[in-house]
This record gives sequence, structure tokens and C-alpha cells, in this order.
Amino acid sequence: MTLATRNASMALTPANPWALVPALGNLDAYISAVNRLPLLTPEEEQDYARRLKEHNDLDAAGRLVMSHLRLVVSISRQYLGYGLPQGDLIQEGNVGLMKAVKRFDPDQGVRLVSYAMHWIKAEIHEYILKNWRMVKVATTKSQRKLFFNLRSMKQGFKADAQGADTHRDTLNPQEIERVAQELGVKREEVIEMETRLSGGDILLDPSPSDDGEQAFGPIAYLADKAHEPTAMLEAQQRDLLATDGIASALASLDERSRRIVQQRWLQVNDDGSGGMTLHELAAEYGVSAERIRQIEVAAMKKMKKALAEYT
Repeated sequence: MTLATRNASMALTPANPWALVPALGNLDAYISAVNRLPLLTPEEEQDYARRLKEHNDLDAAGRLVMSHLRLVVSISRQYLGYGLPQGDLIQEGNVGLMKAVKRFDPDQGVRLVSYAMHWIKAEIHEYILKNWRMVKVATTKSQRKLFFNLRSMKQGFKADAQGADTHRDTLNPQEIERVAQELGVKREEVIEMETRLSGGDILLDPSPSDDGEQAFGPIAYLADKAHEPTAMLEAQQRDLLATDGIASALASLDERSRRIVQQRWLQVNDDGSGGMTLHELAAEYGVSAERIRQIEVAAMKKMKKALAEYT
């Protein structure tokens, strides 16, 4: 097909180029449609890229995107092993493709296909990491590198075994060292990522069974009542009252009342017995035991009021 014929063909397309591609609801029809879209020549790609860069021509941007939709489909097939729908992978890859088209500089001397691959894979990677598990398994650069390479490297080790125990699921120390060297990460990071990939998600609070009974789950034994926020606040309040609060309440008493309260309630002897009795205090102060009891009652009321004000 000559350049003139291709231009004439492109000129017959609708004003909205996306009308040529069906929705992703029918994945087979979508893939078939994007594979029939014509590829751009280097000259056409340069022309559309300059129109977008210099004049913000959205029609040119649409044609750049459309001509590379098949690239997204091809790349998405590389990530089908993660158990996520290909339609979702394609949608995320299309987002990356549009970001690449927006940032593409025709003066850099590279084709859009080479530039766009990075953006397409980056968006698909991010989608997989967010949706592969409920808990994100890779956050650092090293973890991401391990997440997307460890599985294929383990398969390669099994293939190289040649008759050895190919059913072994874990890496041996030599393989761990090899992975760490090839990917430029630490051995500990390889071991940690292998453990993460081999595990699965567990519901902390499983739903009731068909007969209405609550299923037993980890939430039943993971709960720590001692560290429940309300209990922790109450414990802190009790500790505060038992130290600073009591000291402040005692300071509000006169010397005799303070000594009576301390001897009756706060004194503990070495043998585990309490402090002085009413009669012992009565003999010390030269009053009756009933008078000591009255002083004690009045002091306790005053302390209770002081504690309430302290709280």
C-alpha cells in the first residue's frame, strides 16, 4: 500500500477514532479489532507526534494510541499467570500507552513502540501489585524486582535440574544466592519474597456457615484485649490516680489525718501485714478509737473529692 493510499484510508476514518474499536466487554472482538488497525509508518508517526506536541492535536494523539493498541494486548499476555482478567490488564496497559503518547518526544530519535513499552508495563505492574492479593506483597524496588522475576527463575531452576527433584517448591541455598546475585538484591529479601509468594490470603473474620453458625477464624485468637484502646486508656488513668493522684489527695490533708490514712491503708509491713490498728493509733494520739475512725472517714471523703478534681 502506497503512502497516498494509506493517508486516504486514514482520512475515511470517523472523527472519533475510538469508534473503530469495540468496548472491552467482548474481549475476543476487541482483540480482533485492534489487530486489524493499520500500523503507522515512521513518517506518519513523526507527523502525528509533532501535531500533538506543537498543536495539542487530540486526533493525532488518538491515532498514535490506536496504532499501538495491539502492543498492549501482546504485553498483557505476558502477565496472565497472575490470575487477573486479561481485560483488566489491557485497560491498565492502555492507560500506560496514553501516558506514553502524551510524553513522547519525536525529536529523541526513537520509535513510539520502544518508548511506550516501559509505560505500559509500569501500569500493568502497578495494577498486579495492588490486586494480586488483599495485602500488598511488594513495595520497594527490590521487592518489585523479585515479585516479577522470582517465579520464572524458579521454573528455570527446575528445568535445569534434569532428573533431580523437580517437585521441590522452595529454593535451595545455592539457588537463593544465584537469584540474589542476578537481581542485585539481598539473600534475606529473596527468602522473604519466596515466603510471601507461597502464602495465601486468610480471612480474619470468616462469614457464617450455611447453618448460621459463626466459623472459627484467626480473629478469635489474634484479638488482644489488653491492647484495646479503651482498656489502655483506663489502665493509664488507674496508674495516674494510683501515683500522682494519691499523692495530690494526701497533700490536701493535715498531718494527723495523713498519717492515719497512710497507716491504715497504705502501710505494708515486711511480713505482709497492714499498718497500725485503730486502737494503736488511739493510744499514740491519746484519743479514743472511735475518734480515730471519725478522723479516718473525714480524711477519706476529702481525698475522694480531691481525686475527683484531679481527674
